[in-house]
Amino acid sequence: MNSERVMVLTGGGSLIGAAIVAGWVNEGGRVVAADCDRDAVDAIAEIVPDPADAMAGDVRDDGFLDAVVRRAAGTNGRIDAVVSAQAIFDDAGFETERDLWHTAFDINVVSAARLTHLASPFLASGSSVTYIASVSGRSSQPGRMVYSATKAALLILAKTGAQALASRGVRVNTVSPGWTWSRNIERRYGSRERADSFAAEFQPLGRMADPEEVAEAVLFLASDRASFITGTDLAVDGGYGALGPEALGQAHQKVPVIS
Repeated sequence: MNSERVMVLTGGGSLIGAAIVAGWVNEGGRVVAADCDRDAVDAIAEIVPDPADAMAGDVRDDGFLDAVVRRAAGTNGRIDAVVSAQAIFDDAGFETERDLWHTAFDINVVSAARLTHLASPFLASGSSVTYIASVSGRSSQPGRMVYSATKAALLILAKTGAQALASRGVRVNTVSPGWTWSRNIERRYGSRERADSFAAEFQPLGRMADPEEVAEAVLFLASDRASFITGTDLAVDGGYGALGPEALGQAHQKVPVIS
C-alpha cells in the first residue's frame, strides 16, 4: 500500500496521467499533479483528496515546477515518487522549424530533467523517478521524427540519472508504452474499435493498450516491489518491440508464396 507516500506528477492531464493519479490515490497515497490544461487539472482535482494538489502551469517554468515539488514535499520534506509524463507531438520531420525542435525538447526532455533536479533534495533512499518514454524512442515510425528523438533522449536520461542517483538509493527508470488509447488517438481514429484495428497490425496482442495498463507499470516501478530495478526501460507495448521486419506476417498474406 502507498499509505502516506507522496508522488509528484507532471503531465497529469493525459489519460495515462489521470490513470496514474487514480491508481496511486486508490492505494492510499497522495499525488500533487500538474498539467498545462486547466480543464484537465479540474478533472484531476476531482480525483485527488485535496483539490489544491491539482496545479495548472507550464513545465518549462522552473518556478512552477519548484512550486509543484514544494507542495508535494510539504511539511514532511519527503517525496517518494516522481513521474514525468508530459509530451507534445507536433512534428514535421526535417521540415520542423528550429523553434518547434526547441519546444519539443524543452517540454518532453528538459522539463523531466529539471523536475528531477528540483525534487532531488526531497528524495530519500528507496524513492523512485519514472519518465514516460515510448516505443517511438526505439523504432523508426512513418511521420515521426521530433517526438521520437525526444523519447529516445528520455531513455538515456534515465540511464544516466540512475547512475547519478544510485549512491543515494534513488531509482530512475522509464516506461515505454506502445500505441495506447488517448485523446490524441481518439481525435485521429474516432472510435476505440477503429484504433484497435489499426494497432492490431503491429501489436501482437491485437489492440491498443488501456491507459490503466501503462499506469500499473508506473505504479510497480514506484513501489518497493521494484526495489532493485533502476536504469532500465519497462515496455508496455503488447509485443510491439518483439517483432522483426516481417511484422505479424502481413507481407506474406498480401504477397503469398507461389506454390
